[in-house]
Amino acid sequence: MSSLNAWLLNPALHDFFAIVKGARNGFVYGVKVRFPHALIMAILFGRGDWKSRCRVIYRATKQHALNLAKFVSLYKALLLLQRKANGGKERNSDTFIAGLIGGYVVFGDRTAVNEQIVLYVVSRVIAGFIPRAGAPYSKAPSPQGGALARPVPPDARYFSVFAALSWGAVMWLFKNRGESIQPGMFNSMTYLYRDSEAWKDLRTLLWHNT
Repeated sequence: MSSLNAWLLNPALHDFFAIVKGARNGFVYGVKVRFPHALIMAILFGRGDWKSRCRVIYRATKQHALNLAKFVSLYKALLLLQRKANGGKERNSDTFIAGLIGGYVVFGDRTAVNEQIVLYVVSRVIAGFIPRAGAPYSKAPSPQGGALARPVPPDARYFSVFAALSWGAVMWLFKNRGESIQPGMFNSMTYLYRDSEAWKDLRTLLWHNT
């Protein structure tokens, strides 16, 4: 066991094992994120019997987990290749190039799961351009003891404007261009804003949707 641990902790092999660990973490995180989401969506909006719903849950969870595993491992491998091609030094553009290629290869195929992931990412990218407040989310020290960037929340004034524009835009789209909204969000908005306009009795008013 000690010889195995020594091999796993060999600094010369660290970058290669980091690719393996990245794939593992991507898979586990994908399962943790997608399974409960797919389960809830199947309960709320699923069609057919539970056997067919379970297949949908399985396929969505599998695709999310495998795609995250592929992306993380490909991203790390591309970073390593670029670093080796540049004499062991990492350039500022390396992360963008690796993410660009990985995103195209792994998430470029338009599926419902990929679309949700990409929309999640792009919303975070756009939100990242909101001016930041002065205080970070967390002041906990880095576990490695080195310098580590801390997430800083958006400035409250700019975030209020961002929130208002986001909700104003999505409600206008839902009313006037519903076909442009991602299906999962469209189903949620239909449940919230359209289904609440109709009921037949006290049961369908307070207890059951239809």
